[in-house]
Amino acid sequence: MKAVSWQGRQSVQVDTVPDPQILNDRDAIVKITSTAICGSDLHLYNGFVPGMIKGDILGHEFMGEVVEVGRGVGNLKVGDRVVVPFPIACGNCTACQAEAYSLCENSNPNAWMVEPIWGHATAGFFGYSHLAGGYAGGQAEFARVPFADVGPLKVPSNLTDEQVLFLSDIFPTGYMGAEMCNIQRGDVIAVWGAGPVGQFAAKSALMLGAERVIVIDRFEDRLRMAREKVGAETIHYEQANVLEALKELTGGRGPDSVIDAVGMEAHGHGPLYAYDKVAQTTKMTTDRPVALREAILACKNGGTVSVIGVYSGIIDKFPMGAVMNRSLTIKTGQTHVHRYMRPLLDRIERGEIDPSFVVTHTMRLDDAALGYDKFLNKEDGCVKVVLKP
Repeated sequence: MKAVSWQGRQSVQVDTVPDPQILNDRDAIVKITSTAICGSDLHLYNGFVPGMIKGDILGHEFMGEVVEVGRGVGNLKVGDRVVVPFPIACGNCTACQAEAYSLCENSNPNAWMVEPIWGHATAGFFGYSHLAGGYAGGQAEFARVPFADVGPLKVPSNLTDEQVLFLSDIFPTGYMGAEMCNIQRGDVIAVWGAGPVGQFAAKSALMLGAERVIVIDRFEDRLRMAREKVGAETIHYEQANVLEALKELTGGRGPDSVIDAVGMEAHGHGPLYAYDKVAQTTKMTTDRPVALREAILACKNGGTVSVIGVYSGIIDKFPMGAVMNRSLTIKTGQTHVHRYMRPLLDRIERGEIDPSFVVTHTMRLDDAALGYDKFLNKEDGCVKVVLKP
């Protein structure tokens, strides 16, 4: 089959690799009909996530048709149309029983690799380094899905791939980011990052009852999408002082909760951003927490800081004094996608949201390298790339 493989920093290519096989009775093989390039994939593309090996198959947002099932998979049959969640979860461990699926205790065979870094391991993730299990991803023609009796969600034929594909990751991620804010009637929520996750976080905050949502970014086409497709207010951070603008928009109190939908490769300006770039380049730190710092300082006293942007390791100049002295609550986590897929599918079917609004580019799998380049450089108004095998 054809698959998108990681070749090194800012280098991917489409290779011919062996077809996946059933290795366990709880496996299924899915023929991919749509897959996407995620902002998290750019962290791999840019070389900021350790544990990548040349030739690793990328991709953790995918869906398709079941073409083979193991003997232990009783909930799926050949021909079913499914969306596959990016965390791989056994359904039986303590974490899975608590619906904390991204923390599954049984799906990451390389837990020993990550424990010295993070203390404990996460679940296995598709196409996301050997720290997350080394599983082949879904930017391919076929994928092996472990624990297929737990993960994939069957989706109806009357919805397009683009309407349901993002149930695999970014729609649940944005929704969980908003849910962690414990939104009350009348709340004002600020979201850093107007990429696909930020768009879904903003839309989800409104669906959960926020009175106003303010989105911060520097790309006008993304800010326009947030205004026109989501109904958010926007701040262009290169044209305004974000902290002052948020105080002005909230009567001096600041947003009730804030969402960091940017993560480790945040952009900014000024001396602190320059320091972050040097520290990251010289490996004195792993992540650039520009958006996170600003979100913490902007949040109202006693508010919640929801972090759904991906961080890989250690950050510097963290404003812990602001967190402690101002009674802020930080909530974060890789998304427990399985928990949200069915409820969010119901919202799509009821017409509350059409997630396809984030798609700006659709390409052939063979053009994956071009897709990564456009997505990285935000060319041609690129917000989200969907690949079709």
